[in-house]
Amino acid sequence: MLLGTLLVLFLLGGTGPASAHAALRATDPEDGSVLKSAPRDITLTFTESVGLLEDSFRVLDPDGRRLRTGEPEHARGGGAETATVTLPAKLAEGTYTVAWRVVSADSHPVSGAFTFSVGKPSLTTATVDTGPAEDPATKSLYNIARYLAYLAVALLIGTATFMAVCRPPDAPVLHRLLRAGWWTLLGATLALLVLRAPYESGEGPLGALSADSVTRTLTGRPGEVLLARLALLLVAALYLLRLARLRKPFGWAGAALAVGLAVTWAAGEHASAGIQVPVAMTSSALHLLATAVWLGGLTALLVTLYRARLTPAAVTRFSRVAFVSVTVLVVTGVYQSWRGLGSWDALTGTTYGRLLTLKLAAVVLLLAAAALSRRWTARLATVDAETAETVVEAEAAVREKVPEPVGGPSLPAGPEAAPESSGPEPSAPVEAGSEQRSALRRSVLAEVAVGAAVLAVTTLLTSTLPGRAEAEAAAGTPAVVGASVTNVPFDVGTPGGHGKVQVTIDPGRVGDNSIEALVYGPDGGVSVVPELRISFTLPAKDIGPVDAELTDKGGYWGNSFLNLPIAGKWEMKVTVRTTEVDQVSETRTVVIR
Repeated sequence: MLLGTLLVLFLLGGTGPASAHAALRATDPEDGSVLKSAPRDITLTFTESVGLLEDSFRVLDPDGRRLRTGEPEHARGGGAETATVTLPAKLAEGTYTVAWRVVSADSHPVSGAFTFSVGKPSLTTATVDTGPAEDPATKSLYNIARYLAYLAVALLIGTATFMAVCRPPDAPVLHRLLRAGWWTLLGATLALLVLRAPYESGEGPLGALSADSVTRTLTGRPGEVLLARLALLLVAALYLLRLARLRKPFGWAGAALAVGLAVTWAAGEHASAGIQVPVAMTSSALHLLATAVWLGGLTALLVTLYRARLTPAAVTRFSRVAFVSVTVLVVTGVYQSWRGLGSWDALTGTTYGRLLTLKLAAVVLLLAAAALSRRWTARLATVDAETAETVVEAEAAVREKVPEPVGGPSLPAGPEAAPESSGPEPSAPVEAGSEQRSALRRSVLAEVAVGAAVLAVTTLLTSTLPGRAEAEAAAGTPAVVGASVTNVPFDVGTPGGHGKVQVTIDPGRVGDNSIEALVYGPDGGVSVVPELRISFTLPAKDIGPVDAELTDKGGYWGNSFLNLPIAGKWEMKVTVRTTEVDQVSETRTVVIR
């Protein structure tokens, strides 16, 4: 029932993920900069529009005390892609730590931290916890509700489509399936609405009980989208009640409700932010509808196979519907893949790409089950045709054995007048194809199970930074003009023993350079390590290693006299020691001109 082109679909796309999640493009002051005088405010610039929270900025002084700042707002003339906050009039000399938190236009919270210094850097003990971006318990509950919403909308739309197109003879069991889908979607939507505020602010689930949380949710765009979904569900309830009473097939009104529900996903998830928003939202809505028709239809088919009579003709009609769904999935999936990944390297080099690869592995199993389903469907159709032909032949044989009395045909006087039939006993198609039907049930059950797993991975994809956005974030790392800035991730393999080292070489040219290195911990804040060593080797000229001779400058490591005598691609080896016994070395290439 599912075609081999699904392989292309899930390699290149998914149910909703696309280029989104705001990525920090620039900070003012710049990360790690040393200013002669104190700035009047702090401004962040993102790759897309962001929403602000009451606690979007936390600024700590060199002693780790939080400063009183103004209300966060969008910068004048900067648009919704900016966030700014006013600082106190007088700032003491030393290093300041800034932790920030905003909400992407695609409804996902993002956070981070950076430092700047006034006068000269100082040793700061401030370690700001900027993450995780969501509270683990709240995030888990929110993702469960999101997953149930995906399953429910697929069940609701897919079952309705199956009833309208395949016209099964026993519809009551499918009406119960529709009601289950509606109630599940209602409950999941209410849960998302309640958890929205603590999900944005990074609070625990009990944060939803705050009156401010309710107000913030109902006035924000994600909350408005969820309210619109609830309104559509109420209309859908009236429509389903009317259909159940009149026993009429689903029409254009049902199709309009399905499109409206799909649009609430497009308006509240990744498609609503990033590049080409109108095209992306259209693609996302079509993709969700096609997925719902396919997966929900499979579920309706499975229930009907177990609980009611279903002819092979109805299964064949569903195959045609699945073909149309797959065509839509392929077209929209390729587009969303290009928009989300940005490059083939992101397929293996990002978390988003690796999840997409995992989805592909699940689809291989799905295709195997689909191939079995198609095979058993063909066999069941063959048996049905052969049985129908046998029944016709048997009835013809019966008529030949009954003599017609003079004066024309007449009905037998009673049971004893009925002739014995020597032909085969007519039987229903369901009985004749029982073996094929049982095998078809098992293969469709496997398809539904794997399809549910694919939706689970899709739910993870919707909360994962897409490859394109991750590349934009890397490209947008604040840097000193004219200098070489390299971020070196490290992980010593112990709890909390990971982070990154930001190495700045200024001016990044032949001769004398200054080098500064900042170590960031797992929470995104500046971290103090007992030892940091950096050396440079030029393999092409067999030069090195040249020790950078870093010294602890109080909050960062540096050396003002690093001589790199020849232009070329130097290998920079960074060794980080986090404890007396735990250390790790990472190598990156830097270009000296």
